[in-house]
Amino acid sequence: MRAAVLYGTVAAVVSSGLAAPPAGGDTRTGRAAEPAVERAAARAADEGIRFGKCPVVEGLPDGVRCGTVKVPLDYARPDGRQISLTVSRVEAKGKDAKGKKVARQGALVFNPGGPGASGMFFPLVGHLPGWKRVAAAYDLVGYAPRGVGRSAPLSCRDPKRLHQGLSPAPTHPSEAYKKERIARAKAFARGCARRGGSALRHYHSLNNARDLDVLRAALGEPRLTFMGASYGTYFGALYASLFPSHVRRMVFDSAVNPDPEQIWYRNNLDQSAAFEGRWADFRAWVARHHRVYGLGDTPEKVLRSYERAAARLAARPAGGKVGPGQLQGAFLQAAYYDDHWPQRALALSAYLKGDPKPLVRIAGPYPGAAVEQENASAVYTAVECNDGPWPTRWRVWDRDNTRLARTAPFETWDNVWTNLPCAYWGGPRQRPFDVRTGPGELPPTLILAAERDAAAPYAGALELHRRLWGSVLVTERDAGNHGVGWGSNTCVNGYVEAYLLEGRLPERHAACAPRPEPSAQRVKGLEKPRAVGG
Repeated sequence: MRAAVLYGTVAAVVSSGLAAPPAGGDTRTGRAAEPAVERAAARAADEGIRFGKCPVVEGLPDGVRCGTVKVPLDYARPDGRQISLTVSRVEAKGKDAKGKKVARQGALVFNPGGPGASGMFFPLVGHLPGWKRVAAAYDLVGYAPRGVGRSAPLSCRDPKRLHQGLSPAPTHPSEAYKKERIARAKAFARGCARRGGSALRHYHSLNNARDLDVLRAALGEPRLTFMGASYGTYFGALYASLFPSHVRRMVFDSAVNPDPEQIWYRNNLDQSAAFEGRWADFRAWVARHHRVYGLGDTPEKVLRSYERAAARLAARPAGGKVGPGQLQGAFLQAAYYDDHWPQRALALSAYLKGDPKPLVRIAGPYPGAAVEQENASAVYTAVECNDGPWPTRWRVWDRDNTRLARTAPFETWDNVWTNLPCAYWGGPRQRPFDVRTGPGELPPTLILAAERDAAAPYAGALELHRRLWGSVLVTERDAGNHGVGWGSNTCVNGYVEAYLLEGRLPERHAACAPRPEPSAQRVKGLEKPRAVGG
């Protein structure tokens, strides 16, 4: 019920203050641009991919092979400047656990989301028990999309400046703080323009979808088998609409709302609203385990414990490294992933009892990851800003998010600061493509969604299901983990495996009971934070 109220609030505050794509932008959107893709794909099919030992910088073991595929920087000029995307692969095992021969079904290509996340590590999942049968039948293929890692990388600022200084996280920021963040957003947008140059405009979701077709051809696959998570579902849906006859099977895990009106300002408002619900879910779980963590036996008391920690960190940062902003960032990950709940609760409990080390371990900066984190931030910003219209007047952002923060304070303003450079983006914008397929155009596809997912609210899965003819939606009821497939829900995993291995799907909609809640236990080793995809 609370989520319904929040979404109603979002609908009420969204304004008509979005800037239209300016004249002079890339008008070759949609199917009219795709003859250029056919040309690039034909060239890639002739050249193929020369797989060999992976460069040391990729950090991949010897069993994984790496290569590159060339794609046009600008599909309006398919014979012009080419950029190289890095690709990783582990070939199909060809045998099941009992040694019985298994027929190869081609390549399974994966994208983990972002924008800005790399899929280069994906082939390693074949070592996990749940993936054994799929790894026997498919080559597992990962890649770094344009801009990511070594794939014509983007950068908007010096990575050495990424972790300079502590940050506050006001849920109701002052006018002075807003002015400071506006200045930072403008500087960030200028840095992207300066470092990216004229190429920057070509980093967007339509080109990610086009690159995917060139990759398909380079792999020698007549039709694509693809699994995308989070943002990967969006450009996967673009691909399905642009190239429906090139699709074999597609899995959309934690689907993003593809409605052109949602890309991306409104989607971010919906996301901020949904995070409030997941933040409440986490606090309710902590309260149920008050005897373990001592943070309060009601969600309200847990919130007071969190606020007490934030106030203490504002006065004296933990280890000189963790202030309120770092605290909020660490606990945002608990709103993404259930398996982070025990570690976050333990770290907060320990900090309030006088031991800051667990909190510093999970919330402090990791200078060794600065280059990767800055690159991911640059790609995220470029793609989202290039993909569609954004409000260009601060008063629109201020009005909409001030209203939303009254009922959803946890992530609203932090989400604003992440996306605010798009208000001051200087390059041309794309017109969001209308994702849609008609009867018989597209083979059956599989959509996975958790009802309480905050990063990809459930309404997005319903919308994608409505737009892709013949798609099947599998819902994890009363659950909110971001990323549903091949987690701890055996019901969901069964549907995914049956689809990928046999092409078998249920009727239009199926449901699974929620995965088990994480156990409350004192964790000895606290993990480093994983990258959060949108």
